[in-house]
Amino acid sequence: MEIISSVFSCDSMNAILSLSIIFLTGWGMSKLIKKLKLPTVTGNLILGIIIGQEVLDLISSEILDASSFISNIVLGIIAFSIGQNFSLQKFREIGKTVLIISLCEAIGAWLIVTFVFSALLKFPFHVAILFGSIASATAPAATVIIIKEYQARGPFSNILIGVVALDDAWCLIIFAFSHALSRSIGAHIIENDFFIKVIIKVIIEIGGALIFGGGCAFVLNYFSKYIKTSGELQIYTFGFILLAVGVALALHISVLLSAMFLGAFVVNIEKHFEEKGFFDALKALEPMFYMLFFILAGANLSISLLKDIGLIGIIYFITRIIGKFAGSYTGAILARAPSTIKKYIGLGLIPQAGVALGVALVVKGEFPEIGKLIFNTIITTTIIYELIGPIFTKIGLQKAGEINLTSDG
Repeated sequence: MEIISSVFSCDSMNAILSLSIIFLTGWGMSKLIKKLKLPTVTGNLILGIIIGQEVLDLISSEILDASSFISNIVLGIIAFSIGQNFSLQKFREIGKTVLIISLCEAIGAWLIVTFVFSALLKFPFHVAILFGSIASATAPAATVIIIKEYQARGPFSNILIGVVALDDAWCLIIFAFSHALSRSIGAHIIENDFFIKVIIKVIIEIGGALIFGGGCAFVLNYFSKYIKTSGELQIYTFGFILLAVGVALALHISVLLSAMFLGAFVVNIEKHFEEKGFFDALKALEPMFYMLFFILAGANLSISLLKDIGLIGIIYFITRIIGKFAGSYTGAILARAPSTIKKYIGLGLIPQAGVALGVALVVKGEFPEIGKLIFNTIITTTIIYELIGPIFTKIGLQKAGEINLTSDG
C-alpha cells in the first residue's frame, strides 16, 4: 500500500501517469454513464472535477498547464468537422426554414444574454458579449440521440436535426465577432476613431480566417492526389488541421473559424469529398481526443469560485433558454413554419456542451480576470443543460406528435 500511495502522491505524479489515469478512469466512467443513461459529456466533466487538483489531485500540473494546447487541437478538429455543414448543396437540401430558424435562435440567445448581463447585471459590455456569444451554442449530440432512440419521424424531427447541425457553426461565427470586439474594447483603444479601429480589427480577424482557411483547403485538396493509404490520409488531414490552428494562433486570427473555413471550403471545392474521406479520417482518434478535452475541462473547474457563480449562473441558465425559445419562435414565424415548429422547436435546443466549453476555454486563457468566472459558469450550467436537455427534447417530439408516449421503454 505504501508503494501505491507513493506512486500516486502529488510529488510522484507525472504527465504520462496522469494521462493513463485520465484514459482508464474515463473508460470506466463511460461504462457507468451508459448504464445510468446519462450524457457522456456530463460524465467526463464530473470525472475531471473528481480527479482534478482540487479533489483527488490525480492530474499533474504539466497536463493541466497543457490544457490550452490540447483544447486548441481538439477545437480545431471540432471546427473542421462543423465546416462540412456549410456545403452549398446541403443548404439547398435543408431549405430556408432550417437556415432562418437556426440563425435566429443563435442570435436570439446571443442578444438576450448579452443585454441582460450588460443592462441588468451591470457587466462591462465586452464581458457581457462574451457570455452572450457562448450562449448561442447548442450541443447537437444529445438531441440527435433522443431522436434516434425514440425513432422520431416527421417534419419537426427533420427541421430540428438541421437546426442543431448548423447551430455550432453560427456560434463559431458569432463568437469570433464577439471575441474580436471584446478584445478591442478591452484593450482600451480610446481615440476619436475608436469605433472604426474596432471594426477593422474584427474584419481582419474574421476575414483573415476566411482567406487562410480557404487557401489551406485548396492546397489540401490539390496534394491529396498523392495519398495512397488510409494511414496517410489520417496524417495528412490532421497535419492540415494543425496548420490551420497553428498559423491562426501566430497571426492572431480566429482559430475556430480558420479550421471551420478549412472544412467548409473542402466541402465545396471537392465534389467527391465523401469518397476522399477527409472528414472520416480522424474518426478513430476523436473519442480519445474528446474524452481528454472534456475531462481536462472538468479538471480546470475552480471549485473555490463556484460560490461566486450563484445568481450569475442562474441568470445565464434561464436567459439562454429564453433566448433560444424567442429566437427559434421568431425564426419559425419568418420562415412561415407550421405551428408545431413555432411552439416546440425551442425544446430541442437546450443542451450545450463541446463548442461552448471550447470557446469558454479560449476566454479563460485570454481574459484571466473574468475568464475563470465565465468558464466556471459554462461548466456548471453545461452539466445541468446536458442532464435536462434530452428530457425537454423528448417532450418537444411528443408535443409535435412524432413519438408516442408508449414508445418510452
